[in-house]
Amino acid sequence: MKDIITRHCTFQKNGKMLYCSHFFRFSSTILPIIMANYYDATLALAGICQSAKLVQQFALNGQADEPAFRASLNSLLQIQPENTLSVYGNHEQNLALGLQILMEQLNGSEADVGRYWLSLLALEGKLNKNPQAKAELAKRIQYLPSQLVHYDLFDEQMLSTLASIYVDVISPLGSRIQVKGSSQYLQQLGIHNRIRACLLAGIRSAVLWRQVGGSKWQLLFSRRKLVATAQQIYSSL
Repeated sequence: MKDIITRHCTFQKNGKMLYCSHFFRFSSTILPIIMANYYDATLALAGICQSAKLVQQFALNGQADEPAFRASLNSLLQIQPENTLSVYGNHEQNLALGLQILMEQLNGSEADVGRYWLSLLALEGKLNKNPQAKAELAKRIQYLPSQLVHYDLFDEQMLSTLASIYVDVISPLGSRIQVKGSSQYLQQLGIHNRIRACLLAGIRSAVLWRQVGGSKWQLLFSRRKLVATAQQIYSSL
């Protein structure tokens, strides 16, 4: 990675430097930064795109890219990450699928995937304006580690738990995301749970996108920079 790409962005609170990528830090005293750090913003946007692609894969094929699926769901457990990359296991390779989809999307590709990740950004915007929903989401996410004492994150029970968080907290915020796929798979409860777990992971990345300065203006006016940054990261994998 070239030195021109800054990996972390920080801001001050009570004289201490804090990473702006802290997940579910919803205190009103923590102010969002104005301009995006392109490295961090690209990682977060790749995380959203990765979740969207996983949704499509499960809906169409009944299975998905396993390493990407694991990386996306594990991001839900990173409540107080050291930096943006640590949300995704400290390895850019964990976002390989998302980086590829991000480059394709910002150059115009796959309408359904585009609809999914844009809908996730819209839902996160509504979440950000709903203190009660944010508090409930934070509480239920923070409870996950205690359940992992008994279940693996990818057990059906945990996938059902993640899906229920999405249904209970995120779905009521706005129009439901209509997922297109094969009826053979969309009729299966296990696939429903995987899709909703991926959507929840997408919301997690959308929260991160906002925290590192991402906005609709960045998407409108900084597409070339985001694509260039994604290409630079992807080429180094």
